[in-house]
Amino acid sequence: MTNTPITCRNFYAGTWHDGSGGVIDRANPATGELAAVAPRSTADDVDAAVKSAVEAFRTWRKTRPAERAKYLHQLADECAQRVDDMASAITREQGKPLNEARGEVQKFVTALHYYAEEATRVFGRTIPNDAGGFLSIVEKEPIGPVAGIAPWNYPIELIGWKLAGATAAGCTIVIKPSEHTPGCAQVLSECVAAVLPAGVVNFVYGDGSTGQALVAHPAIAKVGFTGSVATGQSIMRSVTGITALSLELGGSCPMIVTKHADVEAAVKGATRRSFRNAGQICIAINRIYAHRDVYDEFVNGLAAAADALVVADGIKDPAADVGSMTIDETFQRTLDHIADARERGASVVAGGGRIEDLSPGLFVRPTVVADAPDDSLVMREETFGPLVGVAPYTDLDDVVARANGVPGGLASYVYTQDTRETFALASELDFGNVAINNVDAGIINAPYGGRRESGFGYEHGPEGLESYLHLKHIRLHHGAR
Repeated sequence: MTNTPITCRNFYAGTWHDGSGGVIDRANPATGELAAVAPRSTADDVDAAVKSAVEAFRTWRKTRPAERAKYLHQLADECAQRVDDMASAITREQGKPLNEARGEVQKFVTALHYYAEEATRVFGRTIPNDAGGFLSIVEKEPIGPVAGIAPWNYPIELIGWKLAGATAAGCTIVIKPSEHTPGCAQVLSECVAAVLPAGVVNFVYGDGSTGQALVAHPAIAKVGFTGSVATGQSIMRSVTGITALSLELGGSCPMIVTKHADVEAAVKGATRRSFRNAGQICIAINRIYAHRDVYDEFVNGLAAAADALVVADGIKDPAADVGSMTIDETFQRTLDHIADARERGASVVAGGGRIEDLSPGLFVRPTVVADAPDDSLVMREETFGPLVGVAPYTDLDDVVARANGVPGGLASYVYTQDTRETFALASELDFGNVAINNVDAGIINAPYGGRRESGFGYEHGPEGLESYLHLKHIRLHHGAR
């Protein structure tokens, strides 16, 4: 590991290239020191990368599934040798503690191994015909060159979902990392260069205009995007009407703690999922509804747990619980949501503002707001910071309506030890993921996706590969009776 700023270069056709639109400097959000320098790629740079993917697709699509699996296992092994390099880059660009960043890279390696195996489990089917002497064969084929647009909150893991699923399916891909986290992608491109054939995986760096040029490119067959609702809406306007699209857009995720909950377990789960990665997770708990009978016990426990979290520069203290936030926008939004809750009569029972001792870093103390009214910002918008609002409830049907009544449908959480409540809430919560008595709403071998404003399409599981395939019906007249 090194503190030297990482110089990033576009990677396509198996080698690195300078961009033609200037550079983007990325500072460490914990210290303000320069962490990476990346190209601000133009439409011409994007076109060159896409052409590389188009050329490579001609041969990659015809590789045997077992061969693609072998390549992905090799890439996983190569990345496993660079865990510390990627993790250090993540921490210096994104802010999460180093041990947490290592865990992210290790999950990326796991995803590569998983999709390597899934590559060999893509099956078609045969369909009988009404007429004799005919047979229908349904084959699954790779959709074509793919654009992968990755966010900054999990800059390697979320690249991995797209890279692994697409290449396992036989697609090639052009990845546009976030302009806030280019350095870790540069390390990943070095792993790709050591293992994969030229053009199968390509990288172009830049800002929103670079991403727009990529998703609008006529040779791109599918766009896979993870990010904000506003950017997702912009992408929908940018793609052509014949480009496939999957969007994972986050949203405001609720947690319900019923009167039958194990309150201690609920406190532990809420602390983890509200404040991990400084709350900068698409499935972070934003708002909690606790039954009046257990409300005080839960709020007191959560406040104490939040106050006990260690917040620090993630390089200096690799085992810290919470690092710095990543960008000024969400840092200021978190402070605004805290101020709004106070103005509306809520009580700040833990945290409550910026950690001045760690300035100029973007550090906010993990904050719990109790008695938060439903119209407060923290209870109706995605903060994307280390802040959670808590409110009481008494009626189960009412709390379901409140949980479902806020835009977004990615993940929801329930703590209850009552069987009837378990199945009632699992059925009635209108979210793509419902975690009960745990806060890990996504696992690599089960589909992960949202509803309503949280987007459409799936990653993880076989579905994360199937989304890069399309079907071909072959109707054969063989004449046999």
